[in-house]
Amino acid sequence: MRDALVQLGDVVVVAPATEQSGVGHSITYLSPLTCKEIFDGDDFRGWAVDGSPADCVKLGVAELAGQPLDLIVSGINGGLNAGINVLYSGTVAAAIEGAFFRIPSIAVSLEHDTHADFESAAQLAVALIRQIIENQGPGSELYNINIPTAATKVFRSGQVPEVHCVPMGVERYGDHYIKRQDPKGRNYYWSTNDPPPKPTDHETDLNALALGHITITPLQFNMTKQGLLKQMPNWKLSVAGLTAPGLR
Repeated sequence: MRDALVQLGDVVVVAPATEQSGVGHSITYLSPLTCKEIFDGDDFRGWAVDGSPADCVKLGVAELAGQPLDLIVSGINGGLNAGINVLYSGTVAAAIEGAFFRIPSIAVSLEHDTHADFESAAQLAVALIRQIIENQGPGSELYNINIPTAATKVFRSGQVPEVHCVPMGVERYGDHYIKRQDPKGRNYYWSTNDPPPKPTDHETDLNALALGHITITPLQFNMTKQGLLKQMPNWKLSVAGLTAPGLR
């Protein structure tokens, strides 16, 4: 991703030092964050942070970059972050953290594959990122890009993979476990890799990815349900009549 992003400008790399899959938007505040400068020979590559993806963005923006940033790109994650996985994803959370800082932010994920083509995925992502920046105008929008293996193969063959702008799927999946016992007879449960839910009658990121298309989904971190909020004052909610503990 770094090698491709230099087409757009100077790049600062701040990444977790260890695997952080499924950590969501966790941050570190009960212990200090440590970070290490990483070199490839004499070339400085970036910082490895002993924390979450969101920690990396917070620390990168506040301390390590040393200058205002124009864009946050999180990824490329090895594995798609589509459907409800968006809510669990540390990759997407890092982009959300960038949007908190009012910086345009984009998460990029590539379908898991033993021979995943990260080089092609990076070129595809940067081409789309350039167009997103040109089209969105001023602002600090948040996007989620997912690239299936089929799209990288199409690209490698000299053809053009399709790009679909779609909503995230919200169908539930991934809630099955294998139950086993450890050597001491204690039960433990291991989450399984369930297949995605069945296709819906409307296009979502999951549907489009299953067909081999690249997907882009604009996201927002304001989770307020505005329509319901407007109705709630009419409910006249109150705690009048309650007596506080210890009072008579």
